Amino acid sequence: MAGDGRDVIKILTHEHREVEDMFDELSAATDPAERRRITDDVTIELVRHSGAEEMNLYPAVRRFEPGGDELADKEISDHAEVELIIKELEQADTEHRSFTTLVRRLIDDVSTHVQDEEGNLFPRLADKATGDELRMLGEQVQSAKGIAPTRPHPSAPNTPPLNKLLAPGAGLVDRVRDHLSGRGRG
Repeated sequence: MAGDGRDVIKILTHEHREVEDMFDELSAATDPAERRRITDDVTIELVRHSGAEEMNLYPAVRRFEPGGDELADKEISDHAEVELIIKELEQADTEHRSFTTLVRRLIDDVSTHVQDEEGNLFPRLADKATGDELRMLGEQVQSAKGIAPTRPHPSAPNTPPLNKLLAPGAGLVDRVRDHLSGRGRG
């Protein structure tokens, strides 16, 4: 939906609510195949969302916000922790107790991160950036999600310029793998 005129804060807040709905669905699922399908969907959404934020939102935070480097670095660190949990979930047996523990850790970590973004980062950015700048960032984030990876790559760079150079290639490879495996079409 690039070019729909929504600002970055509205777009990302909407995505946060979608992820929370997916978490509710995952928490309620009991069928192992259904748990795997939902986990794959959550993974795709979180990895794309994080990649888009790292490519566009956090560089803007560094630019607009005094002390933005520290703020952006903390958010990127949160993403790295979540990505490690997602990587573990990819390998975990959906019928094993450890899967439920990993899901709980993921939900808790993402929830804390979302609260921090919505309660701290977004208001600070809204205070410093103009409406046009926020809308432009929204378009950039939506565009980035179209090329961002869909699988965790914990060792990949997560800051510009390398993430902007390498993410589209990783994203393409991930989408080809997803297409061939049927992942994400549940």
